[in-house]
Amino acid sequence: MALKSALSVADAVPTLSAGLKAKVAASVGFLRDAVRDYAQVIYASSLGAESIVLTDLIWTQVPEIRIATIDTGRLPEETLGLIDRLERRYGQRMTVYMPQAPAIEAFVATEGINGFRNGLAQRQGCCAIRKLEPFRRMLAGRAAWVTGVRREQSAARSAYLVSEIDERYGLQKISPLLDWSADDVWTYIRAGALPYNPLHDRGYPSIGCAPCTRAIEPGQDERAGRWWWENPDSRECGLQPRMRPSPTP
Repeated sequence: MALKSALSVADAVPTLSAGLKAKVAASVGFLRDAVRDYAQVIYASSLGAESIVLTDLIWTQVPEIRIATIDTGRLPEETLGLIDRLERRYGQRMTVYMPQAPAIEAFVATEGINGFRNGLAQRQGCCAIRKLEPFRRMLAGRAAWVTGVRREQSAARSAYLVSEIDERYGLQKISPLLDWSADDVWTYIRAGALPYNPLHDRGYPSIGCAPCTRAIEPGQDERAGRWWWENPDSRECGLQPRMRPSPTP
């Protein structure tokens, strides 16, 4: 199948509004600027709906950016299948990072197979082993990383900037879809007939590990199905900060 570039889709499909075409062009521009300014750029794909858009933009428009993801060992089968579908469509390989087996074994020996439910500290410890440690290896040697966060996903993310220094990891963070809406994301996916996780059709707007993700009710926050048993303020794995510091006057 011939690949459709992001910009050709934006120009040729009448269902895309002028506003969305402009967002597509701006996002590609942000990605190209990142390569120009930082050279060693990696996209940390969550394999969510936003990741489908960014995968298409990167693999068709800015292939200098490497795409990587994390297999935590507890991902839904639908998510693992999506990796294969994307690689087959684009004829590319996604770099997959996995957690260190000894650390998982030690956690399970102490807390149990589902020990993340024992408390907030245990859940964050599980995320640290399964996501944060592989993520740090993913970023090693890079000058910038790309994320698919959008402002409307949560109050904490509403204050993000398209490009800002991530002091935790010591490199630049680029968020090309920051001003996209959920409708923008899905309009783009459907316009290009792009593969996506079938769990989205079952009420999962945000998909993480299988035991820590569930479908949401209409009208709920997009991330309400992630770690739903916790206080909303704690519902991050640690890849994204929960709160932005106040700007210096």
